[in-house]
Amino acid sequence: MGAVPFRKIHQRGVLAGFAVSIALTAGLSGCGMLEDRSLRYVDAPEGEALDTVGERQRDRIGNAYPIREVEASKGGRMFADELPAPPDMTAEILEQNYLIEQLDDQVWLLINELPGQVWPGVTAYLSDRGFGVAHDSPQLGLVQTELANYSRNARALVGLEDGGQTEPKVLLQARVAPGVRRKTTEVQLRPRQVQGSPSELIPWQSTVERLEIERALLEDLSSFLQARVDTKSYSRAALGMASEPRVRMLSEAEQPVAIRMDLAFDRAWGEVKRALADAGVQVVDLDRSAGQFYVDFRSRSEKTSGWFDWFGDEPEPVYTFHVQLQVSDNAILVTAGRAPDHQGVDRSAMLLSRLFEYLY
Repeated sequence: MGAVPFRKIHQRGVLAGFAVSIALTAGLSGCGMLEDRSLRYVDAPEGEALDTVGERQRDRIGNAYPIREVEASKGGRMFADELPAPPDMTAEILEQNYLIEQLDDQVWLLINELPGQVWPGVTAYLSDRGFGVAHDSPQLGLVQTELANYSRNARALVGLEDGGQTEPKVLLQARVAPGVRRKTTEVQLRPRQVQGSPSELIPWQSTVERLEIERALLEDLSSFLQARVDTKSYSRAALGMASEPRVRMLSEAEQPVAIRMDLAFDRAWGEVKRALADAGVQVVDLDRSAGQFYVDFRSRSEKTSGWFDWFGDEPEPVYTFHVQLQVSDNAILVTAGRAPDHQGVDRSAMLLSRLFEYLY
């Protein structure tokens, strides 16, 4: 029998050694001699925060990787079965798909759909409730019904009591418009007293006569739309409806300088106030007559540089930035600035970006 080449002998030796290693590993694992490191991360000490270049980059990275923070008081030992479950990101969307909102004497139904998807449902609701559509203009987002006096169901919805020949003539107008927030629609229903049956579409009336009736109508509309959610349709006629966003960011040299809101001042003030709360920006003081919010928008490092941070106490909010609302060309311009005595990083552009994210 001839001699076996060295290469073959070497390969056989390697394979044999590999097989012995696998068998030895399996045997040791079965005997419990290998350390179980599956829960080592539970006892791992908390590391230092990543040091990024500048606060702007820190916030940008934080927005790109939204990792839930654990409060210092809750940073104790956590076993695998005690880890918090991830939040249900669909719960809030489903609960707020049809939401009635009110600001002063204006009330509307906010729907998380485009106007072209909402328009057929609104016209179907009016017909179903006995109003009947007399005139409409998808371009203007207006629907006008026939007189409600001659339908028992419609009379009850607009609050008409049996007044005989002297009762007022009432019709209903529906206004469908793009919402302040992106990809949303706002619907208003407004009863109107008229002298007779109009032969054409009359202009939308901004003043409210009976707010409680409008709210009840919107609640009824919301129930109707939710009941027919499986039979939605899209209106080609409503494609011409004005779809320009009512909130826009104005920039110079790729830096945010102002937010333009095509709204009345009262509505813009309410939306900015809501957005600041949703964004977690603390309002220290406000002056509606001057159109100004005084807020604390310090960075995390600026807020956590004191002695009391060792005890997990939240620092008191301090006026460090302001948000200003000004009327300009039939719109509202929202700007941000640093407080005169604040020596920290100027985060005004970042504040506008954060505000715009929650406004639109």
